[in-house]
Amino acid sequence: MTEGNVRIFTGDGHGKTPAALGEALYAAATGKQVVVIQFLKANEISGNEFFARLEPEIKFFRFEKSSCDYEDLSEKERAEENKNIRNGVNFAKKVLSTGGCDLLILDEILGLLDMGIISVADLKELLSVKSEETQVILTGIQLQDEVVSLADSISKIVSV
Repeated sequence: MTEGNVRIFTGDGHGKTPAALGEALYAAATGKQVVVIQFLKANEISGNEFFARLEPEIKFFRFEKSSCDYEDLSEKERAEENKNIRNGVNFAKKVLSTGGCDLLILDEILGLLDMGIISVADLKELLSVKSEETQVILTGIQLQDEVVSLADSISKIVSV
């Protein structure tokens, strides 16, 4: 695992999150501390007993309260979830600024950009507090041109 870089797993294919979680397992197996923050996942993984057993090496967080897909929420529910999601982004910033882990995975954070929940400027600000030693992995289907310059490497996963 290259230290201190920003990696992106993107594309319309399935496997971005599993690729990121594979990196988490590899990092934990080599003694690294990992934090995974999931966005827009509708309780797919968080709360799962298996993932709880991976602590303290790998810690999973999800700040959204709804168990429904974000797209299925009413406008009022989305507004509430947007606050929760921003709390998750702020938590990620705190983790990065305090050196709270060796690897931070921001699962589906690129989807937050697509939905206008956060801006590219917000993402840049988040990554600006990262220490040189901390690795960050961002995942999401769409990759905005402005985000490309933030990454040290990009892996595109496509359906064939």
